[in-house]
Amino acid sequence: MDTFAFIIHPIDPKRDVSRKFPLLGKILNERQIDFFSTYFPPVYISEIEGIRSEASGKEIKGWFVAAPYTPRRMMELPEQTVYRKIIQTGRMAEKLGAKLLGLGAFTSVVGDAGLTISQNLDIPVTTGDSYTVAVAVRAIVAAGAEMRIPVPQATAAVVGATGAIGRVCAALLADKVATLYLVGKEQTRTEQLAREIEADHPRARIIPTVDLDAVRHAELVLTVTSDTQAIIRSEHLKPGCVVCDVSRPRDVSAEIAAHRNDVLVIDGGVVDVPGMVDFHFDFGFPPGKAYACMAETIALALEGRYESYTIGKKISRQQVEEIDKIASKHGFRLSGFRSFEKNLTTAQIKNIWLHAQAASQSA
Repeated sequence: MDTFAFIIHPIDPKRDVSRKFPLLGKILNERQIDFFSTYFPPVYISEIEGIRSEASGKEIKGWFVAAPYTPRRMMELPEQTVYRKIIQTGRMAEKLGAKLLGLGAFTSVVGDAGLTISQNLDIPVTTGDSYTVAVAVRAIVAAGAEMRIPVPQATAAVVGATGAIGRVCAALLADKVATLYLVGKEQTRTEQLAREIEADHPRARIIPTVDLDAVRHAELVLTVTSDTQAIIRSEHLKPGCVVCDVSRPRDVSAEIAAHRNDVLVIDGGVVDVPGMVDFHFDFGFPPGKAYACMAETIALALEGRYESYTIGKKISRQQVEEIDKIASKHGFRLSGFRSFEKNLTTAQIKNIWLHAQAASQSA
């Protein structure tokens, strides 16, 4: 049987540890979890079964395995220490029989984005970032339509634009909008990216900046940074805008959900998995749904493409388009919208639009 494994790790320490170890999650605080994670070995989480290709009818199985580090711990510890833990987790996947390994959340961005990990394992590795790009761009355009935003005339912003995912998201969005803000951390790199995108998209107005306040101009905001804390706050968002948050940990502050009923925040990269999939583990999604990065790993296994597909700091547009076709062939679909891990109904989206109209009229 074709097989795969996917590495997860605790992002919200107490919540995520509680999902596997309820007692530890209850008695330990976040800093204690950070500390003990240094000494905790890789963890077997669950077997994944029931995935079936719509194209071929082939079934595959996989496993969740966990690297115990939190995002904060990965940033605090020496890079080589983090590599060793992820590699140990990958070796657990090899022993289980996995033929392909997916890197989830921070394990996909730490250091050289999978290159060192792949060089130290006997199975290929993918970060899932290519399909994440495809799904995120599709999701924000679809959500824009739900909010009655005329996308071809819209202003968009990509926060984290110079990162591996952000660069390709920006290039794809430049096809679809009139004005695009590229928000990066270094002005020189951001300006260079703007020149590259302008060369391929002469009709689009591309504005490079390191000023996060530029997001206030955008109707469509796609944010994908490697920050460990939320950076997008209420004051950054105009009424009626759509924000697609691809980052884990989140870039968008939870206070927006509580205080801004006039903006639509969607979780990036959520898809329906073909077949009667059972993950045998609650990672916060309803049955049958997964992150796009997980889906890339699964789609490659269904296709029999056992190769290190997306690793390193560069993702090509060709990769994104190819994995999008592969995933679509096997039956992966953009899922309904979710916001802060809760499903959004059509009525809720309409209510956000109505509040946005009222806020705009009173401004």
